[in-house]
Amino acid sequence: MLLGIVEFIILACGLLTAFFPDELDDSLDSLKPTGRFPPELGRWPTDFSAGIQPVACHSHNDYWRKEPLFSALNAGCTGVEADVWLFDKDLFVGHSTQSLSSARTLRSLYIDPLLKILSSQNPLSQFHPTSDLPPNGVFDTKPSQTLILLIDFKTDGETLWPYVSEQLQQFREKKYLTYFNGSSVVQGPITVVVTGNAPFSKVVANPHYRDMFFDAPLDLMGKLVDPPVPFGASLPNGEPTDAVRATSPSERSDHSQDQGQGHSGSAPKNPAIYSPANSYYASVDFRGSIGFPWRGHLSSEQKETIRKQIAGAHARGLKVRYWGVPSWPRGLRNYLWRVLVREGVDYLSVDDLHSATKGDWGWGRKGPWWSGPWRFWPSDAK
Repeated sequence: MLLGIVEFIILACGLLTAFFPDELDDSLDSLKPTGRFPPELGRWPTDFSAGIQPVACHSHNDYWRKEPLFSALNAGCTGVEADVWLFDKDLFVGHSTQSLSSARTLRSLYIDPLLKILSSQNPLSQFHPTSDLPPNGVFDTKPSQTLILLIDFKTDGETLWPYVSEQLQQFREKKYLTYFNGSSVVQGPITVVVTGNAPFSKVVANPHYRDMFFDAPLDLMGKLVDPPVPFGASLPNGEPTDAVRATSPSERSDHSQDQGQGHSGSAPKNPAIYSPANSYYASVDFRGSIGFPWRGHLSSEQKETIRKQIAGAHARGLKVRYWGVPSWPRGLRNYLWRVLVREGVDYLSVDDLHSATKGDWGWGRKGPWWSGPWRFWPSDAK
């Protein structure tokens, strides 16, 4: 009887750590600032993000957070996103029209704060009187790190485009934007990626200068020929890989409206079209493309699909991002994060910033993510 009670307690503890690992970790975090730093030493000019290490996480639905942009930066995330709607010639940020507010605009939540941050990160003083060096980014620990600003076009893309472009003008003038100069990509503190209803034709309209990059369809990348068509080469019909032609409806995505990030209605279906000259991310809905791990772990077929998509995107020089990764139970989420990072995903699209940036997702654990002291059935989930 006593042995049975002990076994039950051990099993319960195992399940608790599988489903709620982060709460247990948080209770052990006892490191606090000492407050002993001499105030007379002051602060250095670029210490906005002092001590924060940038990590490859993308703050999903960042505008929902209590402190949009700042919560992500404080966690070290190097990607944020804003769903943008055009009304009365202004750009409002929100998940739906019901959630829009006159005070929450692209400018108030992202443009103006980033301009202020970058101004503080690039001060002119008696010690550095001229801006003769490439501008610093938002992270003081890694000034060369770019921040991805993903702008999800929610209203008509053709109409929305010039308004978004106009609001980026101050970034352009200060040389804060990553841009394509006609032959190569020059990295800046901010890399703007457009998705949703964003028109690909607008992205590539200027062959000599671009600073708004596309969110390419990741699920198409697994279909690239082997070996993949290199950037700058020609397609079988002689068309350059970076060209855009007037395609028929059957050659483009199935609908004209936004089908989710990485699936703009204007996105060409030929994966060889996409390259760093016009795109940055290659994204897709995890559940829609890979499926849910119903047995508690990914099947060999699901893993193979992931590997093909990642290999295809990397062959085109793009950064891989899956959105819609199951977030609960947390043990399952951590397992999926481990698999994706191990397979080469470049950015994790996350809701839980704290857990994602800690990186403590059960690396090295043996057995399935749900197991306590026992394994209920064989699995390759590690």
